[in-house]
Amino acid sequence: MTDGEERPRPHASGRRPTVSSTGELRHTALDALHRSLGATMTDFAGWDMPLRYGSERDEHTAVRTKAGLFDLSHMGEITVTGPQAAALLDFALVGNIGGVKPGRARYTMICKADGGILDDLIVYRLGETEYMVVANASNAQVVLDALTERAAGFDAEVRDDRDAYALIAVQGPESPGILKSLTDADLDGLKYYAGLPGTVAGVPALIARTGYTGEDGFELFVKPEHAVELWQGLTKAGQGVGLVPCGLSCRDTLRLEAGMPLYGHELSTSLTPFDAGLGRVVKFEKEGDFVGRDALREAAARAEQNPPRVLVGLVAEGRRVPRAGYAVVAGGEVIGEVTSGAPSPTLGKPIAMAYVDAAHAAPGSTGVGVDIRGSHEPYEVVALPFYKRQK
Repeated sequence: MTDGEERPRPHASGRRPTVSSTGELRHTALDALHRSLGATMTDFAGWDMPLRYGSERDEHTAVRTKAGLFDLSHMGEITVTGPQAAALLDFALVGNIGGVKPGRARYTMICKADGGILDDLIVYRLGETEYMVVANASNAQVVLDALTERAAGFDAEVRDDRDAYALIAVQGPESPGILKSLTDADLDGLKYYAGLPGTVAGVPALIARTGYTGEDGFELFVKPEHAVELWQGLTKAGQGVGLVPCGLSCRDTLRLEAGMPLYGHELSTSLTPFDAGLGRVVKFEKEGDFVGRDALREAAARAEQNPPRVLVGLVAEGRRVPRAGYAVVAGGEVIGEVTSGAPSPTLGKPIAMAYVDAAHAAPGSTGVGVDIRGSHEPYEVVALPFYKRQK
């Protein structure tokens, strides 16, 4: 990797990784397959995961122009069922989960009572009284514990299903064609942030039109014993259109170009959704109380009166790459902090996301730099995302 490139960091949230009872790293059902493909493996949130198979730049470009195949089995699936499943999730999370229709999904957050973000989540409504909450790997146990605690008094069950699923994603402009060749499911009718049960390459799966790359694509939830068969079926179907296996390194640069937040970088317990510029996920209008409501009301009012630092994009004028934690400066004063940075294969320049003072947040703001080892390197402030696919 280029010096200074943002690397997927195993303990970005500062928490100890989730490891097996023996203290060893956990392995996905595809572990042997990754090694047979020559993957460079890394410790990520207590899981031994593929960082790259060859060139992360080539993997990144494949997703932007053709298709990439990812093992995301480290993500944390938590099932919530029962007559009051929706009521529990409306109380436990900041979003209006009861308003999600069966077959649809919603991006939301779980916050502490003081409004700090515990994790950002995707919640799928699988049936009338069944939901699947997907948490980040580093926070899965924290989310599970919080949901279990908040379930007291609700006629609902919270179940740890992390070992019940493998998760494989196929992302990129060729992904619909690849998947169509392997399933009879109605992919044309499957909207963004929706899911439906189906069979892919002979394997029963929940097919979700979601992803973390900025491209069209799908995430396939299957039983772990079916993961290898599905991976091999997708690989074979994608051979003629440039599908390649992809690791966590290019996943990070893809999501950065797409302006998507990463927990432990753009999101943390020290920030509320309003501090992170994501106040839209908080639904005060929903019925009943929810954890953090009062604190978040105050956070919303503060943001209205005294705008917090704003998450912006930065594009380098030079070649030096910023790291998370580097100071953003203007006029000799520190005005913010980089949260994520990497060379952008698509733009051909180093880029970063950073929280900066509102006075310097407007796209085109001049005189802004990043302190890279004592040198104030010039950067242009741009609106997020850096990259948006053509639909």
